[in-house]
Amino acid sequence: MWRDRDFRRLWLGQTASQLGEQSSLVVLPLFAVLTLDVGAGQLGVLRAVEQAPILLLSLLVGAWVDSWRTRTVMVVADVGRTLVLGAAAVAGLLNWLSLPALFVLVFVAGVLSVFFDVAYQASLVRLVTSDQLVRGNSALEGSRSAAQIGGPALGGALVTLLSAPVAVASSALFFALSFLSVRRVRRTESVPERPERPARVWRRIHDGLRFVAGDSSLRAVCLAAAAFQFFFAATMTVYLLFLPRELHLSGTAVGLALAATGPGALVGAVLAARLPGRFGYGRVIVVAAALGDGAFVCVPVLHGPSATTMAVLLAVNFVFGTAGQLVNVTVMAVRQAVTPHGLQGRVAATITFAGMGLTPLGSLFGGLLAQEWGLRTGLLVTAVGMVLSPVVMALSPLARLGRDLG
Repeated sequence: MWRDRDFRRLWLGQTASQLGEQSSLVVLPLFAVLTLDVGAGQLGVLRAVEQAPILLLSLLVGAWVDSWRTRTVMVVADVGRTLVLGAAAVAGLLNWLSLPALFVLVFVAGVLSVFFDVAYQASLVRLVTSDQLVRGNSALEGSRSAAQIGGPALGGALVTLLSAPVAVASSALFFALSFLSVRRVRRTESVPERPERPARVWRRIHDGLRFVAGDSSLRAVCLAAAAFQFFFAATMTVYLLFLPRELHLSGTAVGLALAATGPGALVGAVLAARLPGRFGYGRVIVVAAALGDGAFVCVPVLHGPSATTMAVLLAVNFVFGTAGQLVNVTVMAVRQAVTPHGLQGRVAATITFAGMGLTPLGSLFGGLLAQEWGLRTGLLVTAVGMVLSPVVMALSPLARLGRDLG
């Protein structure tokens, strides 16, 4: 697979794009917390605005992407995100980046990320054969692992050592590199032929929804994703306040703690290419989800910026990264194997909508919980809520999937 130039270009583009996204996940909240001095409620609103496009646009984008070349969609999205974050960096350097302006910028960047992510999930199916999906997903998800190692650590270090605007500019640079790589993909995609009288967009969306609702495994994925993403968004909102304000960690330390998910995700990507075929897809998904989601329950008991605290945070994020990557790759392989080519974009968007669409509400919930109950109690409640996801999967037909998806 690595001999394929187009696959390598897609992989490099995805790696750069994920570096941009992962660094901005630390840079923008830290900019708001350290520079604009936002409270828990305001940070929850900021993260909700950033995630709102997932809820508002995923289904429409999925219907649209199925009729267009994924390469074109990804290239346009990368250009847009480069310009948006570049504008944010300039505004920050000139002290013009107020909280309302930051709301606008993160919303636009979120819209463009929806287009890129849906197109990216549909692109692999058009580039490789069905028997290469697990290896291809493992390689592409491995690129996200590399980004999770470097992105948060780089973002946190730049905010602490230089400035938030410089850190934002680094994210813009990564999106520019993604654009340069993805635009070099030359292989002609197997885009489904458009009928002479194409169905209306709402009809196409309905087809995607109906297909997912009619498949027991995909239906379980949607329910579990919804539970996980809601509580994970709530957890991260509290977590990004808990680390600097309750544990008194610097921006660099926060970045390093989050970056520990990266090495774990590299391990998870490697395991995802082997474990499902040995133990069964269902068993791997449920066990990995339980380990990864349950790890965060340890965090609220920590106190102070000690070496023990950092060691526990690194271990928690490593376990979460390993298990999360294992779940992501395995679930994506299941989804791609059972979905016809002409529905890949819409099915990906439907699952994204069902899961990620709840993240704005989760962020608001986390901010409100931290504001009313305090950071430590709020983090404990949201972390326990994450465990609901593996419970849903364990009680569904997804848990009974065997070693062969064919």
